Amino acid sequence: MAIFFQTQKRHHPPRKAKYFCPYCHNALYRWKEQTLLTIYKCGNDHCPAFLKALSKLNASEKQLQKKKLSQFKLRYQYREYHFQPSSLKHSTPDKPKINLDRIHHRSDILGLVLAFHISCAITARKTAFILRNVFNVPISYQTVLNYAESAAYHCHLFNLQRKGPIDPISSADETYIKIQGKHHFVFFFISTKSLKITAYHLADNREVLPATIAMTEAIRTAPPDQKLTVITDANPSYAAAIHFLNALRDPLPPLTHHKVIGLQNLDEESTEFRIYKQIIERLNRTYKSHVRPTHGFNVRNGAMALTTLFVTHYNFLRPHMTLNYNVPIPLPELDSITSLQGKWMKILSMAIPSAA
Repeated sequence: MAIFFQTQKRHHPPRKAKYFCPYCHNALYRWKEQTLLTIYKCGNDHCPAFLKALSKLNASEKQLQKKKLSQFKLRYQYREYHFQPSSLKHSTPDKPKINLDRIHHRSDILGLVLAFHISCAITARKTAFILRNVFNVPISYQTVLNYAESAAYHCHLFNLQRKGPIDPISSADETYIKIQGKHHFVFFFISTKSLKITAYHLADNREVLPATIAMTEAIRTAPPDQKLTVITDANPSYAAAIHFLNALRDPLPPLTHHKVIGLQNLDEESTEFRIYKQIIERLNRTYKSHVRPTHGFNVRNGAMALTTLFVTHYNFLRPHMTLNYNVPIPLPELDSITSLQGKWMKILSMAIPSAA
């Protein structure tokens, strides 16, 4: 009987692993690859992190895990992002073609336009109708839109500069609007105690990059050593954004993340933090009441302008019952002004030097 044997030992070139598990030191394999990030996962069944997470499952969860491996996140994962901090640019209104210092109408008419169109959530056509037929001001609905876009350009920087410090707990969510018939998303962050909007970002998707941009702006004014907690829903974009920002914050205190899942409290985390999630849900409903009369937008800048001026109204002009009918960000310059249009004009006079 012939015996075959290998005369030379096979040579296996070493694998060029990019990342290794910090718990078992095994090489991570590429699990998912997307446009903005690549996720690597540890496949070692004897990894201490995997065994510890597996031991926390009860009997029914272990049976479910055998049938649906993706039901529970038990293995160590590492996310490699394909964008840099320099690419995290907040959405902004376009530079206007109209100079508010050279408009044909008096400044108080501009204040009335913003009071009706933004604060009272009246459409541009109805605002022009009211000004023509009640105040005898000859104005078109297109002029109303032009004034709003010009005011938004100046108020945007004013919103970001005047928001001040944030609370230790923030809540975040995204809501959709339609631009040219297609869904776009506005990411909001709100401080849960002062009720100030700390970030608003318009994007055409709900993925990691827009969530990271909005979160970066939300925490921008926080002291470096402040411990921050973010409450969101189960959208994985927020968890990925926190993972990215925590890598940049080292050695500062990391961001803490809590998820509120669904409409019912089926877990302890949702039960404890749902009260904060409800704050951002109320904000979304308020924003929708301002956006709904428009029935969508024809251009992106129109949506950005209305969103920007809504934030100005919400933070500086809109009284809140839970704040004893005070505004989230009081401005001493507005204390002596009683009319809403007068307050809008004062804000614009303060905002225009800021934008310049």
